[in-house]
Amino acid sequence: MKSDQLWIAPRIRASKLPVVALESTIIAHGMPYPVNVETALEVEAIVAEEGATPATLGILGGRIIVGLSEAEIRRMGSEEGVLKACERDIPMAVAQGRNAAVTAGASIAIASGAGIRVFVTGGIGAVGPNAGKDFDISADLPAIAGYPVITVCAGAKAFMDIAATLEWLETQRVPVATWGSDDFPLFYSRSSGCSSGWRVDSAEEVASVFAVKRRLGLDGGLLVAVPLPQEQALPEDVTRAAIRGALEQATAAGISGKALTPFLLSRIKELTGGRSLESNIALIRNNARVGAQIAAALGRMELP
Repeated sequence: MKSDQLWIAPRIRASKLPVVALESTIIAHGMPYPVNVETALEVEAIVAEEGATPATLGILGGRIIVGLSEAEIRRMGSEEGVLKACERDIPMAVAQGRNAAVTAGASIAIASGAGIRVFVTGGIGAVGPNAGKDFDISADLPAIAGYPVITVCAGAKAFMDIAATLEWLETQRVPVATWGSDDFPLFYSRSSGCSSGWRVDSAEEVASVFAVKRRLGLDGGLLVAVPLPQEQALPEDVTRAAIRGALEQATAAGISGKALTPFLLSRIKELTGGRSLESNIALIRNNARVGAQIAAALGRMELP
């Protein structure tokens, strides 16, 4: 994506601190109002506290914005009719002058165009639970593989096929690490039962691997999965039971495509008595802190 097609907010252009990109789908489609707006603003504050500059991404009136203002974040989180745009949808949203929240994959593409090297989200889209039948593989994955950006998340959305996702990422040569653990997390829970194959215990370690990758001339990004602290995580059996129930309801209702993720998140919230929303808020806060630390570590290095 060409940088001259992006509207980069003056505060982002003027910042002498490393920048952390933040998605907007979680604002418009991931949480109810006003919790969505409150969480987005709190995440920006956490990034700033850790010594980085937050840049929430989105499309308003057909303009791709790097660094939404507080008023624009509030608008994104409260207006009706905000699109959910993956990377393929960006040209349509721009050409038609639409308002659109951008997914993780779209955010990574925009961040790369703006020269931002760290992106923070809640959970990535991944290989769907029925991919063997419907070929549902999120566009987030090729974006992670294709753009030189470090993606910090709490793993894939919990209802995805985690083992297949890790296999896909290995095939596409994406280094995958878990922060402070050997186990890849299950979004709301600390462990999916799968190993990421690489454990990192510091921001400097992540930054150094990314720097070496760039020096070697290797394309693409890194994925860093951050498990929730134990006291904020749901027990694995609670998460898996909620996922089963939500998937059964989605199948019965014939829900698929872009509508599936918000449907499942809503049903999982109901089935966990609201605990999943609390964990979702906690994990994006946690990811923001880790992502900002990685960005600060990168800022202390010279990247090619």
